[in-house]
Amino acid sequence: MGSDAVPSLLTTERLHLVQLPPDAAWRVLAYHEANREHVAGVTPARPANFFSVTYWRTRLAQDREDFRLDLSLRVFLLPRGQPFQLAPIIGNASLTNIRRGPLQSADLGYGLDHRYEGQGLMTEALRALCDYAFTVMGLHRIQANHLPENVRSAAVLKRLGFQVEGYARELLLINGQWRDHVLNALIAPRGEPEPTGPRRDG
Repeated sequence: MGSDAVPSLLTTERLHLVQLPPDAAWRVLAYHEANREHVAGVTPARPANFFSVTYWRTRLAQDREDFRLDLSLRVFLLPRGQPFQLAPIIGNASLTNIRRGPLQSADLGYGLDHRYEGQGLMTEALRALCDYAFTVMGLHRIQANHLPENVRSAAVLKRLGFQVEGYARELLLINGQWRDHVLNALIAPRGEPEPTGPRRDG
């Protein structure tokens, strides 16, 4: 198996959620380049070399190490029915700031290629990722924030069962302005056994 041929972490009806190796840096870069203007108004400042293969080679290697250390999980969305080596990246999702002990929580982030919006793909992907977080990773709480005007993001979270918990004033610096955010959270379904620590496949 080549270094760019990786198994799917999760599979849904229409998607593979995968952790890509450093050799896939050019594919990740192409995804971000295609959506550069689309997310310009809602994304915090990025590193100077963000739009480079060099950056993504390093970042993808670090993502794998962070997952091994139970710090975060970052995946990319690929459409099913195509070889991993050829399938375009159409989205990304992450569980970051994983906190263990009495918290057992993480922060959810996500993005979708603007050419694939309106098909329910992000809802499908995040439903699988949240289930994985609760059942395999042993998390109890997932938090997600969005800009008040981001109705698409709000709708996705609502479909997944997230509850609005508050409103944070000037939470994040975006394009030189401190922006308010709506705070949301999803709690693990009742009846699940309490985690004794981080759990993984394999």
